[in-house]
Parts: sequence; C-alpha cells; structure tokens
Amino acid sequence: MKLNGCFKSLILGAVALALPMTALAAPAPIIIKFSHVVANETPKGQAANYFKKLAEERTKGRVKVEVYPNSQLFKDKEEMEALQMGSVQMLAPSLAKFAPLGVKEFEVFDLPFIFDDYAELHKVTQGPLGAKLLHKLEAKGIMGLGYWDNGFKVMSANKPIHKPEDMRGLKMRIQSSKVLDSQMRSVGAIPQVLAFSEVYQALQTGVVDGTENPPSNLYTQKMHEVQKYVTLTNHGYLGYAVLVNKKFWMGLPADIRTILDGAMKDATIFANSVAKKDNDEALAAVKKSGRSQLIELTPQERAAWRKAMDKTHKDNMGRIGAEVMKDVYDATGYKP
Repeated sequence: MKLNGCFKSLILGAVALALPMTALAAPAPIIIKFSHVVANETPKGQAANYFKKLAEERTKGRVKVEVYPNSQLFKDKEEMEALQMGSVQMLAPSLAKFAPLGVKEFEVFDLPFIFDDYAELHKVTQGPLGAKLLHKLEAKGIMGLGYWDNGFKVMSANKPIHKPEDMRGLKMRIQSSKVLDSQMRSVGAIPQVLAFSEVYQALQTGVVDGTENPPSNLYTQKMHEVQKYVTLTNHGYLGYAVLVNKKFWMGLPADIRTILDGAMKDATIFANSVAKKDNDEALAAVKKSGRSQLIELTPQERAAWRKAMDKTHKDNMGRIGAEVMKDVYDATGYKP
C-alpha cells in the first residue's frame, strides 16, 4: 500500500508539472486591431466583421481580429498615422485620404461623374490600374490588400436641391480632399472639412448646411434626421482601400499570411456584394422615416450637374496626373 501511495504521488506531481508546460506551449494569438470610422451596419462595417469571422475560423484561433468601429480608436485624420506607427494593424480608409501620404493619384476616385455604375468602377479597382495604385503605398510602409465599395453619393441639405445653382452659398461637409473641395466650389458651395464622427452634430447645430454621402452612411449616422432633403445626384463614388501595416504583414508566418490573404479576398467579394443592396435599403428607410424628402433628378438636370462639375476634372489634372486620369477615362469610357 505504501508503494502504491508513493507511485500515486509521483503521478500527481508529474501532472502538476506538466500543466504549466502545456499552457506555455500554446502561443498567444496574433492580434490584429482593425479600426474604422463608420457604423457596423454599413457595408464597410459588415465586411470588417466578416473578415474577422473568416480570419479567426480559418486560422483556428491563431489570429484574433479586434474591430473598432465608429472612430472608437482614431478619427479620420489620425488613423493613417496610427497605421504607419503600428498602433493599429489594419484600416479601410476612404480613397480620399491618400493625398497627405504623397499618393495623390488616388484622388482620381473623387472626380465627379467619372463612374456611371459599379461595372465601370470595377474595371479600375479590380484591374491592373487598381493594383498599380495600391503598389505605390508600399514606400510609405503600408500595403493595400483590396478595394471595398460603399456606393455613389447623394447630396443632402435643408433646402431642395435640383440644379447646380441651388448649391450656391451652402456650407457643405467634405472629406479632406482637394478634388472634393474643387467639386463643391464648381457649383458655388463652400466646402467644410470635418471628421466623419463630427458631421451629425455639425448638421444639427448649423455649423454646416449639408453633406454628400452614400445613403448607407447618411442613414446609419442618422443624418437624415437633421436634413430635410436628399437629392439623388449619384455624382461621386465613395470606396475604401483595405490597408495593413507592411512591417506587421511581412512579419507574419507565411502560412498565416496566406490564410489572411484568402480571407481578405472573400471579405472583398462579400463587401462589394452587399454595398448596392445596403444603399438601396438605406434609401428606402430614409423615405419611410418621413424625415427627409427624396428628390430624383431628371436626365436634363443630371446633365446640368455633370456639365457644371466637369471643371473639376480640368482643374485637378496636374494634381492627380494626366496619365492616371487617361487610364481611367480609357477604362470607363468617360469623355470630358
């Protein structure tokens, strides 16, 4: 019996020693902080959460993606610097935000009326020109993993807007983009740069008179509650480039990087598939709310908008680059 007891003690001791070793043998998951400035319900918000799901499932827990929506970590102007510094590992900023990095070519996406529909857009974002633009970011310590759609922008204000001249004197919120500044000035509006998280209050208090947004952003941020009119101009495109800190990405184990790259490709397909549906549903919800009146343009009115804003193309050719603009014109059939 005594020998049995000693044997049991030895077994129990071995188990006790083995437990911490087992715990140490399981490495901590790789953390990816994914920051963005919009709501979870938007196309970008849904796609970020879908990427999280795919990444964690496919790596079997070796990667954990922490998604921070609604500017919880960083506002518009802060997030790109945070990515370069490694404070976050992943972003999906709008394409208007790359000029401060010295990559002004991305502002071609801000030009008004350059894309008539998603099919024309995808000839650029899913073609060699889109890949060429993303490659330019690597010198800045950033890698582009893909493009995510949001949608085509509408104008909102507290007065009915039918014609370009109806915009005269209106203080309109824009993202920080020289092209968008030029676009608003082409119709007599006064552009005001504001962080996305500040727009609702600015509209509510009259700091700005109106804004341009895809319907999904307008609705999820409740801007329609403080804007009486929404004009379906569809004058410009808002989309995102999914970015990752280059040093972090290249430091990942090769197998993990391959899995995450596949997850991002599938998340991109998902993002682009929900964008139009979500924007259509958001418009329907705005209409149903009764808070904003929707204004549809006649073909003649739309032609007048395009003619008025065409000056934006000419004024920004030197900034964006004639070669890039020509490549986009050739891909989409746009004739200035």
